[in-house]
Amino acid sequence: MSTLNSDRSPCILLVEPDEALAQHVMIDLKESGYEAVVVHDATSGLHQAHALQPALVVIDRMLAGESGLKLCNHLRNTGARVPVLMLMARDAVDDRVACLEAGADDYFLKPYRTEEFLKLVRLYLQPDTHSTEQLRFGELVLDLATRRALRNGRAIELTMKEFELLKYLMEHPREVLTREQILENVWGYDFLGESNVIEVYIRYLRLKIEDEGEKRLIQTVRGVGYVLREA
Repeated sequence: MSTLNSDRSPCILLVEPDEALAQHVMIDLKESGYEAVVVHDATSGLHQAHALQPALVVIDRMLAGESGLKLCNHLRNTGARVPVLMLMARDAVDDRVACLEAGADDYFLKPYRTEEFLKLVRLYLQPDTHSTEQLRFGELVLDLATRRALRNGRAIELTMKEFELLKYLMEHPREVLTREQILENVWGYDFLGESNVIEVYIRYLRLKIEDEGEKRLIQTVRGVGYVLREA
C-alpha cells in the first residue's frame, strides 16, 4: 500500500535504535502533519521502506556499527530513489563522504534539534512546482518532473542533492558560482562545518554526466567555485 496518494500526508520512515530519540522525532513529525513510522533496526527498515514507499527515509548511521550506511546503500542498490537523510554524531569530511558513497542525500548532525530537523525535512518534501519543465545545456537535459538527467539520450539517475546541485548550475549557465552561493542556494539552510562537501558532490556529478567520455561541463574556477560551461 502506498502512502503517497493525495488524500494522505507524506509518510516518513525513521530507522532509529534509540527509543527515546525515536519517540521524540516521531512526535515532532506527527505534530508537523506528517505520518511517521518508526523501526529500530536495519532489517525492519529495509522491509518497511519497500512496503510503505515513504516520501522520506531518515536513518541513524549507528545501527549496530556501520549498518546505517549499509541500509542506505542497499536501498539504492535495489532501485529506491526516495530521499534519504542520515543522522550522524560526527561532522568530519570522511563522514560526509561515507554518507554520499552510501547514497544518502543529506545528513543531520546530532544532537537532535527540533526546528532545524523539521526545516531540513520540509526542504526535501516541498512540492514540485515545475513538473512540466526541463532545463537544457547543450546535449545535457534535466527533467524537473522525474529528477533525472539525460545526456546524448542516456538516462542518468540522481540523488535529491545531486539533482538540486545540477539544477542550480543549469539555471545559471556560464556564470561562475562561488562555493558560498552554492551552499546557500542548494542546501537552503545554515550548513554546519566546512564546505568540502561541495567538492564531493561535484565529483559524483562529473562521474555520472561524463560516464562515457563526454567532454567536461562542470568547470572548476580555482579559489572561487564552479561554472557550467564547455571548456
